[in-house]
Amino acid sequence: MADHPPLCFTRLFGQEKAKRMLRRSLATGRVPHAYIFRGPEGVGRKLFGRGLAAAINCRDHSTVTACGVCPSCMKIYSGNHPDFMVISSEKGGIKIGQVRKLCKDLSYPPYESVMRVVILEDVHAMRPEAANSLLKTLEEPPENNLLILTADSSRQILATLTSRCQVVPFSGLQGDDIVTILEQHGINPADAQLFAHLSGGSPGKALLLENTGIVELWKEIVTVLSVEEGGSDADIGVVLKLAEKMAGLKEHLDHLLIFIKIWLWDLLVAPHRPSSPGGMMIEFLKEEPRKLRKWSSEQLFTQLQAVEFAEKGLARNCNRLLVCEVLLFRLQ
Repeated sequence: MADHPPLCFTRLFGQEKAKRMLRRSLATGRVPHAYIFRGPEGVGRKLFGRGLAAAINCRDHSTVTACGVCPSCMKIYSGNHPDFMVISSEKGGIKIGQVRKLCKDLSYPPYESVMRVVILEDVHAMRPEAANSLLKTLEEPPENNLLILTADSSRQILATLTSRCQVVPFSGLQGDDIVTILEQHGINPADAQLFAHLSGGSPGKALLLENTGIVELWKEIVTVLSVEEGGSDADIGVVLKLAEKMAGLKEHLDHLLIFIKIWLWDLLVAPHRPSSPGGMMIEFLKEEPRKLRKWSSEQLFTQLQAVEFAEKGLARNCNRLLVCEVLLFRLQ
C-alpha cells in the first residue's frame, strides 16, 4: 500500500466514531446519497471526504479502504479525478449559481467511476436561496452521486438539510495527535506544542497560526503585559503600537483574543492544577531578565472579562483599533 495517509480516511488522526460509521457503510454497501460531516473547523472533514471518495472508487476491492496506488486513487491524490469535486465558499458562502451548475453536472453520469463524489464546504454559511436549490437535489438525488456537506458544529444549519443527510460527527483532536501532524509539516517540537495548545483541538487552525504570525504577536503582547515596569510615556507608546498590530490582523483578531484568554485562564488555574500547561504557555518568558508581574485570581478574572468585553465590541462592529487599545490598557 502506498504511503499516502491523507488519502485513506482510516489512517487519519482521531475521529474514531466517524471512521467506524464510514467503514460500516462501505462494508455493508449502504452508502447514503448524502452526508453532513459536522464538527469544528480544521479537524479533517475535507480530508475524510477525499478519503471516502478514494475508498468508494478504488479499483482494489479486497478491502473497504483506498489502496493508494490504483489509477483512481492516484488521480484523487493528485487532485485530477474527473469524478471528485469540491465546491468551496465564494465571499462568505456557496452561491446559488454554484448550486445550479452542480445540479446540471449531476444530471450526467460519472465519467469513469462507480460514483461521483462532491464535497460542499461550509454549508452553514450557504445563502437561503442556494440551500433551497440544493434541497431539490437532496430530495431526488441522481443515481451514482454522493454529496458530502461540511458544516461547523457551532453554527446553525437548516433542519431541512440535516433531515435529508446522514450526519457524521467530528470532534477536536488530542494534543499529541496535533503535535505529530505539525511536526510532519516541518514545525519544530517546541512551537508544535504551543500551537497545539492554542489551537483548541484543530490542526488546521494550528497550521494557520504558524502561517499568519499570530503567535509571535501573542508572545510580544504577553511579554509586554508580564514585565513589571512603570507606566511611562514610552510604555504607552509600546502599547499603542501593539494595538495597531492587533487591529491589522483583521479577521484573525478573534483568534488572537482567544489565545489571550487561554493564557489568562492558564495563569488562573495553574496554581490549583499541577497538570495545567500554564508553564508551557510562558516558557519563552523564562529567559526574560526583567521582573515579571504576578496577578491575583481577582485580577485575572477582571482581565478575562476585559477580553470578553473586547470580543463583544468587535461583534458590534466597534472601531477595531479603539477596541484593541482599550483592551491592552485594561490588561495592564
